[in-house]
Amino acid sequence: MSKARPRAADPITTEVIKSSLIYASEEMGIAVRNAAYSPNIKERLDHSCAIFDRIGRLIAQAEHIPVHLGSLPWGLRQTLKTLEARGRQMEPGEMWVLNDPYVSGTHLNDVTVIRPIFLGKGAKTVHLGYAASKAHHTDVGGSVPGSMSATAAELFAEGLIIAPIRLMIDDRVNEEVVALIRGNSRTPEARSGDLKAQVAGNVTGERRVLELVARYGLATFEAAIERILDESERRMRAVLRGFGERDVSVEDVLEPPDPGDLLHLRARVRTHDGTIDVDFAGTSLQVPFPVNAVLGVTLSGIHYVIRAATDPTIPMNEGCFRPVTVSVPEGTLLNPRRPAPVGGGNVETAQRICDVMLRAFARLAPQKMPALSSGTMSNVMTGGETADGTPWAFYETIGGGMGARPDADGIDGIHTHMTNTLNTPIEAMERYFPIRMTRYEFAPNTAGDGTYRGGCGVVRSFQLLEGSARASLLAERHRVAPSGAQGGRDGAPGRHSLRTSNGEERTIAAKTTIDLRPGDEIIVQTPGGGGYGDPSRRDPAARERDRLNGLLTNTSKEEPA
Repeated sequence: MSKARPRAADPITTEVIKSSLIYASEEMGIAVRNAAYSPNIKERLDHSCAIFDRIGRLIAQAEHIPVHLGSLPWGLRQTLKTLEARGRQMEPGEMWVLNDPYVSGTHLNDVTVIRPIFLGKGAKTVHLGYAASKAHHTDVGGSVPGSMSATAAELFAEGLIIAPIRLMIDDRVNEEVVALIRGNSRTPEARSGDLKAQVAGNVTGERRVLELVARYGLATFEAAIERILDESERRMRAVLRGFGERDVSVEDVLEPPDPGDLLHLRARVRTHDGTIDVDFAGTSLQVPFPVNAVLGVTLSGIHYVIRAATDPTIPMNEGCFRPVTVSVPEGTLLNPRRPAPVGGGNVETAQRICDVMLRAFARLAPQKMPALSSGTMSNVMTGGETADGTPWAFYETIGGGMGARPDADGIDGIHTHMTNTLNTPIEAMERYFPIRMTRYEFAPNTAGDGTYRGGCGVVRSFQLLEGSARASLLAERHRVAPSGAQGGRDGAPGRHSLRTSNGEERTIAAKTTIDLRPGDEIIVQTPGGGGYGDPSRRDPAARERDRLNGLLTNTSKEEPA
């Protein structure tokens, strides 16, 4: 094909193609959800879908999981580079699967499936692009059920590592690859079922792209893509120019699994003539426990906050990235060298990258940015065997308090920022797993006070009913609370506890793995969000409403002196 720039497309046709591509990526997600086997994908919607052009540029991505915003484009580029180094390229009728974090861009649980899209057959075949989906598979092997050990010292302890390999050849599923993945999971039926769901999602995206090309023609389609990307770039540069010439330095911390020294994330953020430069020089070096975040995760956190703090209505595509420059020293927490463990980087460090960027924009636009939210996904991974020996495993993240906004309270008990999932319904958990949910409620007195208060965290607990199990908890903001803004108070930190079958209760670490016996109960309390503004200016009626709703009981801490 000619590499000349396609001729211009008219604005109306371009808008139709843009909207069609965005909906196609959303429809891909619907197909994945409807066909998935595991509650984590079917109920929590822990997956993302995107469409790329033939040179690997992101042209449409559904509003699914923010932590996948940068990792899907980065992962596709890394995959194509990996295949090129092998002397390979994707061919018609193929579908590729991988989960290697240093290629795919997140962690081992996130399995990426890629479908190259071709028009025509034989000598007239034209490569149009790629449809890709990423979904969190509940268990991919490793040392603990759920595959996210809180103490893994290297990547190999976190589960099966899948380098890019063909899941489909000549439009037929490669059953040997499926058998490999099944054989390395504690829940093989769910693994193969979720893979089929991702295949369905990619085929849906392929079908929609082919329909667009059939309707408008290849030349018009490619011309529209160029215009779509250029428009996102133009809009992003216009908003960034509004920040002027600024240079700010910010930092935040991560909590290690033991009581050791806090880890530091440091960033310098500069805006200049419609561009933004982010430099993480000075960030702590990588560590031998799983809070390292591969570069794809770091990019996701950066791009998420830039879009949220500028204009989230700008369509998410390659054009949004053009004004952004990112520098992250290799060998640090945010760009580790293989085989550093990265299981928690995708979920916990991603949230801290987000907080660092929010701190930066709070300096750039102090009257527009909210206080910090809970700052953790509060991950729970549990699995084992029922009394009859049937294996099981489940994974979920738990909502916390949203940071207060400049003109409104934060939302109580919600997934914030880098996670965009739902909670797992109690009915689904009790149906599929040998557990009983014992509490699910807002945690009173956890919201940071202020003119507008932060959101409350939640208490969510479950009890093992039979058999044996092992639970891994991976959370943050247990030592350093989410901070308030503009005089608002900090939200309450999170905490974990274990109530044993004999009724004894003790505090357990934010990052830990413990064995469970029937009757044991895990209790997770998530952090609250920071408050915004002077607490003495809070509306007394709003404070009284919180008391009536049971969100405020400890008046000595919540009311201003």
